[in-house]
This record gives sequence, C-alpha cells and structure tokens, in this order.
Amino acid sequence: MIQLYNTLTRQKETFVPLEEGKVKMYVCGPTVYNFIHIGNARSTVAFDTIRRYFTYRGYDVNYVSNFTDVDDKIIRAAAELGKTAPEVADTFIKAFYEDTEALEVQKPDHSPRVMESIPDIISFIEALIESGYGYESDGDVYYRTRKFKTYGKLSRVSLDELESGASNRLGEEAVKKEDPLDFALWKAAKEGEISWDSPWGKGRPGWHIECSVMATKYLGDTIDIHAGGQDLTFPHHENEIAQSEAKTHKTFANYWIHNGFVTMNDEKMSKSVGNFVLMKELREQHDPRALRFFMATAHYRRPINYSLDAIEEAKTNLGRIETAYFNANHRLSQAVESKTKDENLLDDIHSFREQFVTQMDDDFQTQNGITVVYDLVRFINRYVEEADVSKQVLTSALSLLEELLYVFGITLSAQTDLLDEEIEALIEEREQARKDKNFQRADEIRDELKEQAILLEDTAQGIRWKRGQVDA
Repeated sequence: MIQLYNTLTRQKETFVPLEEGKVKMYVCGPTVYNFIHIGNARSTVAFDTIRRYFTYRGYDVNYVSNFTDVDDKIIRAAAELGKTAPEVADTFIKAFYEDTEALEVQKPDHSPRVMESIPDIISFIEALIESGYGYESDGDVYYRTRKFKTYGKLSRVSLDELESGASNRLGEEAVKKEDPLDFALWKAAKEGEISWDSPWGKGRPGWHIECSVMATKYLGDTIDIHAGGQDLTFPHHENEIAQSEAKTHKTFANYWIHNGFVTMNDEKMSKSVGNFVLMKELREQHDPRALRFFMATAHYRRPINYSLDAIEEAKTNLGRIETAYFNANHRLSQAVESKTKDENLLDDIHSFREQFVTQMDDDFQTQNGITVVYDLVRFINRYVEEADVSKQVLTSALSLLEELLYVFGITLSAQTDLLDEEIEALIEEREQARKDKNFQRADEIRDELKEQAILLEDTAQGIRWKRGQVDA
C-alpha cells in the first residue's frame, strides 16, 4: 500500500482514498505573469510524477491544477507591457504549456482559471459572511481568523506570534480590519484595475479564496490530496483550510503534500531574489527530456540544487538507458522464441518490478526507484551480449523498462525508420574503409555522421546506430 508523508500530521500515513480506486488531487498552479523558472517546473514535474505513479498502481486520478490569472503581479505586468490583465495571463498560460509539454507533463483533467470562477467565488464568500466567518468593510471582505478555532493546524503557526508580527504592519488595510490577523476574501477595486461587480461593489478575489473555490468545485467538499510548494504551507494552504472547512464543516483535504525547493548556489530559486533560470531558456540549451529526468528522479520533498553539472549528469544517465534500450531492440530481431532458463530470467525481471513498487510505495522514493531502473538496465546490457537471447525475456525486460520510465515521464522508442540514402552510403563507405584498413577515412565518416546526430557502435553482432544529440 502507498505510504505518503502528510504535512498535516508530520508523519507517513497509509493512503486510503475517499473512493476505492480513485484519487481526487488538487495542485496549486502558477500565477501567470511571467515565464516559469526551473523551480516552478520542479513542482509541476514532481506532482506529475506522483500522479503517474498513482495511475501506474491502478488508480483513477482526477487531477486539478489551477491558473491564478488575477493578481497584483499580473496587473503590474499588464501596465508595464501595455496589455490587459487577461492578455498577460493568456500569453503566459500558453508559455506555461509550451514549457511543461516539452517536459512531458500531462495536462490536468481540469485547469480552472480565476477569471472564469468569479460567480462561484462570490457565492462562496457570501456563505462565509452568512455564517459569521466573513465581514465586509468599505468594499473589502475579510475572514475572521480567530473564529476558526483550529487555525494553524497545518503550518503549526502560533496566533500569538502572528499577532505580534501583524501589529507591526500598519496601513489603510489595517484600519479596515477588525483584527490584524484577518485576511482578504475580496478586494475593492482600485482605479484602473480589472474588477467585477459584487454585492460589496466592484473588486476582485483575494488569493486564498480562489483555490478553496476551485478545489471544491471540481473535486467536492473533501478531497484526497492537496499539493503544492512548501512555501505555500503558510499562509496560503492554512487559509484555504480555514475558509473551506468554515463553509462546509467538513475536512478539506485528508493529505497535504509539499515539494522541496530548487536551489542555486544553496539559495532558494526565486524571481523576487533574481537567482533563477527560465525553463524557456533551459529548453533552448538542453534536451528537455534530460531536464525532466533531472527533476523527476529527485525525491519530491528534498531540495535539489540546480547546476550545469547536474543537468549533464542527468543527460549522461538518460543516454545510458536509451543506449541499452536501443541495443536490446536491435538484438530482438535476432532473438529466438524460447530458452530453457527463461523462467529464472523472467523471475529476475519480475523482481525488478517488485523492488520498484516497494521503493515508490514508500512516499514516492524516486531516487531509489531510478536505482532499480539502473539495475534493470545492467541486466539488459549483460543479457544482450549473450550469444543467443530469448525473445520472451528480452521483450519482458524492454516492456518493464518502458513501464517504469513512464512513471518518470520518459518515453523510449526504438529507432526503426531507415537512414536517408546519403547516410546509408556513408555507412557503407565506412565499412569498406575498415575492410581496406583505411582507418583514417573510417574515423572521418564516423565524425561526420556524429555531426548529423547519427551515433555508431561497433559490436560483435554488427553496427548498431541511434540518433543522438549534436554536441554543443
């Protein structure tokens, strides 16, 4: 059974879904005012990997991830770019999909946007006001934090500490609040800002209410898993709990999971600090599959340090897997139908699957799961060097490799299309040069093919080739 670390209880728990065989999962999505950096992508990849593993284990996952398309940052970006807030949001949602599709991230089942959810948000706030948890003040609406008796149960924050910090923040908003700890559900419109009509006048939603509304709308009053970056634990997720449970009087989410940061030079990557690398730029410099591999094979709760060396290591490891897969497919055409020791080898292959599940069932230990994949690759590499190989064994090993790498978001495919006539001629010329002991010409042709991303490997079974990357 799958065990996961629940931020709410600070311990690993056995996952028990609300409905057998189904997972209702909500992930806080991006605020779309700029291109995403690798830290944003890490969160998206981490939870896509977890989603894939649930699917691999036979669960039907209803996966919802939102876009925050109304926000102070979006409004500022719109003013700077001379665009409307919806135009800015549309631009960067499109860019987000370009980045994440390159990383083989599966689209959510639902991707709600705040701008499309305004009527639901207003209704939700009205319910909070009616129950005494919300109150209007000069066009703004606030949540009475102290009224929710278990406030702080997720983040373990102290109301006394919060009060001490809040008392130092004075300003127009503080005057409107009954209590410094209260937070905004609805913000009165400022001149020139995008706004919507509401019972409290023109305005727009507060940040926290948006996710409460979109999560419950698409997944129900109680959901299985709520996920996001660890920096969202407080105040965002804490406030989501307070709002949602005050309205429904039900547990909002049974499990809370949070991913670790991406660091650069041991500091958290952040646009506000300026130490970030955009995915858009990284995709131009590196194979996106290697970037995915780098992020997906790290345990989701641990920080990962971005460096060019780390990306190169991921690229090398992925290349070794691909080479083994290609070579095995090449031998498959020469494989025989059966061998006397097939059963023992098939048992070995089955044991790799069991080891993988054991590691991944333990809070999605991807760093251990990929180690099992490396062990399987070594098994394949040894097996294809045997004089004769079993089609059944090789097919089973290749199928398992594809199966396990699906979880990491890596799709393998054997090269089956023919080389064009020019390259075929060069390979034939190289073979003749080798027979003539003209090794200089043979090496020249190998280098020429490499420049065209055609990589050759001389083996006892003949030449094997694959498409690779042209070295930068």
